[in-house]
Amino acid sequence: MGSILGTTKLTQVALIVKDIEKTKKRLADFFGVPVPPTISGGDYEITQTNYMGKPAPDADCLLAFFDMSDGVGLELIQPNGAKSIWQDFLEQKGEGLHHIAFNIKGMEQIIISCEEFGMNFVQKGNYGDGSGCYSYLEGGQDLPFVIELLESNI
Repeated sequence: MGSILGTTKLTQVALIVKDIEKTKKRLADFFGVPVPPTISGGDYEITQTNYMGKPAPDADCLLAFFDMSDGVGLELIQPNGAKSIWQDFLEQKGEGLHHIAFNIKGMEQIIISCEEFGMNFVQKGNYGDGSGCYSYLEGGQDLPFVIELLESNI
């Protein structure tokens, strides 16, 4: 039996934070690396964010990315206060580990396979630069974390 995702190679670990500027500076000091830039999650015209099956034009966040090693990134996400998977996490759990991500091919079919496995599809959108898309699936009681699927257009 193969992976439902078509891969087991972890691409990213993401943390939800209240203050991205403070957190990224502290982490940069801890790891002894440069402080990464902070970027916006993108404009809705490009991202087309959809949360719980409905358009979410106000859902946005600030992002910062650390390149850790072997292609694995550490992502910091500061939600903007609008309803989203990121804001829900911050309100319900506070700061902390939000998701693990995998680069995949065939987004729609993998979402179906994950749902058949018992996961709940929660949010999707395009990258802020339009170069790909993402989807979040919650693992439920059996997998108490979020999986992010990343698919590049390149």
